[in-house]
Amino acid sequence: MDVGVQLEPQFGFSFRDLVDISRDAEATGFRAVWLSDHLFLNRDSVATDCLEAWTALAGLATSTKTIRLGTMVTCQSYRNPALLAKIAAGVDRMSGGRLEFGIGAGWKELEYRAYGYEFPPPGVRIDQLRETLEICTRMWRDERATFHGAHYRVDEALCAPKPLQDPLPIWIGGRKPRLLRLTARWAHVFNYLPEGGFPTPQQMRDAMREVDNVCRSLGRDPATLRRSVFLYILVAATEGEAMTIASEVAGRAKLTVEDWLAARPGIVMGTPERVLARLKEYGAAGAQDVNAMFPYRFERQMVKLLGEGVLPGLR
Repeated sequence: MDVGVQLEPQFGFSFRDLVDISRDAEATGFRAVWLSDHLFLNRDSVATDCLEAWTALAGLATSTKTIRLGTMVTCQSYRNPALLAKIAAGVDRMSGGRLEFGIGAGWKELEYRAYGYEFPPPGVRIDQLRETLEICTRMWRDERATFHGAHYRVDEALCAPKPLQDPLPIWIGGRKPRLLRLTARWAHVFNYLPEGGFPTPQQMRDAMREVDNVCRSLGRDPATLRRSVFLYILVAATEGEAMTIASEVAGRAKLTVEDWLAARPGIVMGTPERVLARLKEYGAAGAQDVNAMFPYRFERQMVKLLGEGVLPGLR
């Protein structure tokens, strides 16, 4: 099982923070660093920095050497699809072929409205995602890409240079039936996150059976679709230290630690030994990758603990 660190989202991080966390992850054996694609936290967060995902990825591409980089997931609505294809190709080149192209239909209405984007119904956003995938893959593959859809169109659009990777790995995250069908049609990897929070191993197992069925219904061998799971991980040297960190994080949200934990039934929490055992349960449920989100401002110490005390046991 491979593990990536998810900076989800980048609220409150400087670029120096992103570089430091990414280099720590690279040095301790993590597979990838993932950035979320958000523009701000909320209307009250004027003083909270939020770096734009693709410019930050371009910077990380030249500030790291071996770790893979991606968006989990980029919002198809925020950039013209042809421009997004061009950006992704450039970042793949800058990184030496280390980009993972994670993409989704978009959901955060507050950002759409604030930035002047239309916020159509979910079904329309899924249709737009399908057209975006069509345009991006054509631009990465064809000398000139032409596509006329209901929402987007390109006419002999050029993308030079092409991505270094062929194919560029496409990740789609989510859980809805139409999204699963898009995943079975387009994706190399599916990242699972259920509605309402981080999944338990049993939720993962059930979801993977559904993914298998969708793949078969569309004539795809389920074994050709890699599976990932998005988890919240709190790892510490002792159980007592883990509870202390949980209490601090809960306090930031003005919650008791009991209420904070109750709202996260899928949390993976404890010593490296306990976290390792829990991650193996997800592996048995079908996960081949884990995208790990850590408590804010504990990322570097948890990357070190996970890298030294957990990742060797997953290989």
